[in-house]
Amino acid sequence: MALVDLIMPKLGESIMEATILKWHKQTGDHVGMDETVLEIATDKVDSEVPSTAEGTIEELLYKVNDVVPIGAVIARIKTGAAETASSAPATPPPATSVPQEKEAPAVVSQKAVVTQPAAAAKPAATNGHINRFYSPLVLNIAANEGVGMTELENIPGSGNEGRVTKKDILEYIQNRTNAPQTHTAVSQPQQQQAAQLPAQVKTETSAPSVSYGGNVEIIEMDRMRKLIADHMVRSKHTSPHVTSFTEADVTNLVLWRDKVKKEFEKREGTKITFTPLFIEAVVKCIKKFPLINSMLDGDKIIVKKDIHIGMATALPTGNLIVPVIKNADQLNLVGLSKQVNTLAENARNGKLKADDTQGGTFTLTNVGTFGSLMGTPIINQPQVAILAVGAIKKRPVVVESPHGDSIAIRHMMYLSMSYDHRIVDGSLGATFLTAVAKELENFNSDREV
Repeated sequence: MALVDLIMPKLGESIMEATILKWHKQTGDHVGMDETVLEIATDKVDSEVPSTAEGTIEELLYKVNDVVPIGAVIARIKTGAAETASSAPATPPPATSVPQEKEAPAVVSQKAVVTQPAAAAKPAATNGHINRFYSPLVLNIAANEGVGMTELENIPGSGNEGRVTKKDILEYIQNRTNAPQTHTAVSQPQQQQAAQLPAQVKTETSAPSVSYGGNVEIIEMDRMRKLIADHMVRSKHTSPHVTSFTEADVTNLVLWRDKVKKEFEKREGTKITFTPLFIEAVVKCIKKFPLINSMLDGDKIIVKKDIHIGMATALPTGNLIVPVIKNADQLNLVGLSKQVNTLAENARNGKLKADDTQGGTFTLTNVGTFGSLMGTPIINQPQVAILAVGAIKKRPVVVESPHGDSIAIRHMMYLSMSYDHRIVDGSLGATFLTAVAKELENFNSDREV
């Protein structure tokens, strides 16, 4: 018999931890190769973790709702294969080691050298300062709450390699707020930071619990709604938003789709919606204006050569998620249609993988799906722009021609784009938006699919 470690998988470039939502298997249960063992959640998407071996669940190292760092051992599976010299010892660890693992989630791999718990909990120090990574979310919370870097370095971290997680800094801030007034061991810089905290924060922490008068219903936010709220507030705090508007005559596009949609579905086995047509136009314009496909890193502008288009998708719960079409510029209209429909279906059925929501470089949201004529979307960080398309409506408009102007009934649509004014100026934002509108207006109605 051999023991195989089930590792918390890497779920994306910026994801450092995940929360366990549900165990599908318990100790003693048989599990097959690639069979789902547990469900996890990140700040991006819920996902399932499959077994990497066939055997019996020997041990579950974490409970439901535990926050686990990426790369940590979350379970052990006993297989029927003969144990090799490099395998972990079959002898279980002493009983005293189990609570330590659950108190400090940073679990070392079988090949790592085992150190004392106190040493494992602290990252290495350089010149008296702790040398460790802080996620953008942690740094943003620290800045908003007046936590200086010196103070941040003294916060014990429960994440991988002693990293400070969102939970750690929020608990620290809560404990700091609730600390008794008799505690005087506070440095002068910390007193100045506390004095500079926004009045709103001070008021909220000192105010008594709110009482709600009248006939009300109190609804607790679910986990995803809390994450969405946090992302939206963080985006507004990060990027100075500017929104430009234009309209497009999409009559040719609408009539072409009406003409080919039945044949397209019969031949390709998937529907052709307006979304892949919009994405196709966006991709063409990004190639003309590559700065729209970028991000900001300090004072450096990082222009992305890959074009990964995120498409905002409504879930049955009313929440929103943004799956990403990777390398959208390399797909034809059939490929875009299949990707759009597959990702939308997986989102609605809760089958998106963590990688499906990672790496977006530009986002499209269709506010017209719900009847809105236009919207002012919030940028999906760390991108610098997001395009919203409104409902397509028939309106009488002036049509210009070489023979004179006339009034005709046309299919019209408003487009709006919010962009980060630190990188994208009004001239570039408006020019790009107009280019997308012209691309849609000049759609070839004789096009072959």
